[in-house]
Amino acid sequence: MNADRSAPAGANNLDAYWMPFTANRVFKDNPRFLATAKDMHYATADGRPVLDAIAGLWCVNAGHCREPIVAAIRRQAGELDYATSFQVAHPIAFEMAARLAALAPGDLNRVFFSNSGSEAVDTALKIALAYHRVRGEGSRTRLIGRERAYHGVGFGGISVGGIVNNRKMYGTLLAGVDHLPATHSLEHNAFTRGQPAWGAHLADELEKLVALHDAATIAAVIVEPVAGSAGVLVPPQGYLERLRAICDRHGILLIFDEVITGFGRLGASFAAERFGVIPDLMTTAKGITSGTVPMGATFVRQGLYDAFMQAAPEGGIELFHGYTYSGHPLACAAGLATLDLYRDEGLFERAAALEPYWQEAVHSLKGRPHVIDIRNIGLMAGIEMAGRPGQPGARGSEVFLRCFDDGVLLRFTGDTIALSPPLIIEKPQIDRIVETLSRAIQATA
Repeated sequence: MNADRSAPAGANNLDAYWMPFTANRVFKDNPRFLATAKDMHYATADGRPVLDAIAGLWCVNAGHCREPIVAAIRRQAGELDYATSFQVAHPIAFEMAARLAALAPGDLNRVFFSNSGSEAVDTALKIALAYHRVRGEGSRTRLIGRERAYHGVGFGGISVGGIVNNRKMYGTLLAGVDHLPATHSLEHNAFTRGQPAWGAHLADELEKLVALHDAATIAAVIVEPVAGSAGVLVPPQGYLERLRAICDRHGILLIFDEVITGFGRLGASFAAERFGVIPDLMTTAKGITSGTVPMGATFVRQGLYDAFMQAAPEGGIELFHGYTYSGHPLACAAGLATLDLYRDEGLFERAAALEPYWQEAVHSLKGRPHVIDIRNIGLMAGIEMAGRPGQPGARGSEVFLRCFDDGVLLRFTGDTIALSPPLIIEKPQIDRIVETLSRAIQATA
């Protein structure tokens, strides 16, 4: 980096990096660089503080550059930088898996490590398909996702996902995939606080898909308990419970994608705990290491794991799947230190205690120009604005840029502003986020 840390050194130093989910040409005309981070704030190259209202990208739940996590990563890098998990292992991966299993609800007590939420999702889909096959029900190959869902960017994830722009460039994707309708309804649920009362009946659309395809062909249903990337879409009261009952009735596995909702975001270890609905598989990432080292984990119920152990020949590999970096030592060290911080500082409980204040703060934006809905649960919120005719996403982008210039980092998806701060946030920082956002919305035509 240059001395001022504003951009990489060298000629055309912005050209080489093709940035993800970014208007690259726009960014490179007016780049925004974050140079350092600590606790609730980033700092730009010139030292200007930027309050992090999105926990990095839904992931830095314990705050930035927390010393216990940094120290654990540094120590592990000096002791064991890498070890394969194919046929040999290192103890810290087993320790991390045991800690995670103890945190998970129900009997989700088997953990398969990956490197991201996308890989955790593909792992869950593969386990679901393989599970039915090892049980002699190989006809169960169909996967059911949901409209407006985000399940990462692997081919499995975008196939069951329901965000059009993430899918339309990539051909036919996986065969045998269908989708449930999204639950969001401006007509019925606008400005709901917490779970909306309307919409549980939309789970019954699964019965129509069963009737269309036959239950004997359906392997699994995957949903986000709260859809994050689509703009914080909160499940209607009773919706997840009804999905669980329908899946049970027809022998279909239920997968919760908790990459965003896991690790305290909803004031509980996982959304499954908060909503009292136990899936058969559960995907996680992001908050598992508070964003410090990439890591994903797929939780599997005991009975599913047992089916693989019983079906494979003695001494044989039970599941032909894995990653070079499954259970990476640095990720495990970061994860254990992160779990310690969550426990020692009571961060999940803290999120639950802050939720009422957070709710009142974000709903104070009702009545601002163009705001057509506000949704919240846990320490998540979506503020939806009417789109500018012929310019979808323009208002969201403008509000994002105004807030960044005013020292607050948030996320926009289309014309919806998404908020998900680190769980260490203080009430004055909540006020700062909402005040900054209010000014930006007021100033946007």
